[in-house]
Amino acid sequence: MLRITDARTGEPVEAAPARRGLTRVEAHAPGFDTTALRVLLVADLLVRALELGGTPVWALLSGGRGQAELRAGAAALGIRPFEDTRDVGGPGLGETQVLHVAAEGGGAAPGSGVRVAVAPVDSVAPAAAGDDPAVLRFALLSQRRDAPVRLDPAALDEARDTLADWRRAVAAWAHEPSRPIPDEVRAELRAAWEDDLDVPGVLRVLRRVRSGPGLPDGARFETFAYADRLLGVDLTRDLGSPA
Repeated sequence: MLRITDARTGEPVEAAPARRGLTRVEAHAPGFDTTALRVLLVADLLVRALELGGTPVWALLSGGRGQAELRAGAAALGIRPFEDTRDVGGPGLGETQVLHVAAEGGGAAPGSGVRVAVAPVDSVAPAAAGDDPAVLRFALLSQRRDAPVRLDPAALDEARDTLADWRRAVAAWAHEPSRPIPDEVRAELRAAWEDDLDVPGVLRVLRRVRSGPGLPDGARFETFAYADRLLGVDLTRDLGSPA
């Protein structure tokens, strides 16, 4: 069960307290900058994690100026579309939980529900990630959502190199017979992201799977493909390339 820290109380709560109950994830991004993109990315991760656990999710975006630019930047990062709260109107759809995702110090989210705080980004321009926006997404995933991120050239280069290495490895493993994900590895992945959305913990598991001995390549492939349902960095992009 995914548990997330409520920034209002500092206590962990169940992100979806009612089994199969509808959960609303509302991202609050009043402007367009890299911190706002990180807010949407965290909301996207919450949606993905909840859906992987079988929870139905209603994803909304509450914003102000620069919404067209923000939505374009979010789409480039592989963030799935959010409904605009201005288009919804009226009460909710009987959701059993509401998760408000907002930047730290950005003002209180309206209404009841859990507040999920996102630390700021000290950033170069998003275009510095190059031709592959997944590099920027991967760099933002490298720190827990409550830790500030500095996106300097070194951080982007590290993200680019790791992403390229993992994509090459996944493409090579795909040539081998498929094998199931070991139960303990699947449990480690889920334990990480269900612990306050600890995505860096997920990346640590993948690093062990990437280089650890004794695991069939087909199982490595399935592990990375499964984890990418949360990460959304297109780890299987290079399938079909020469081994």
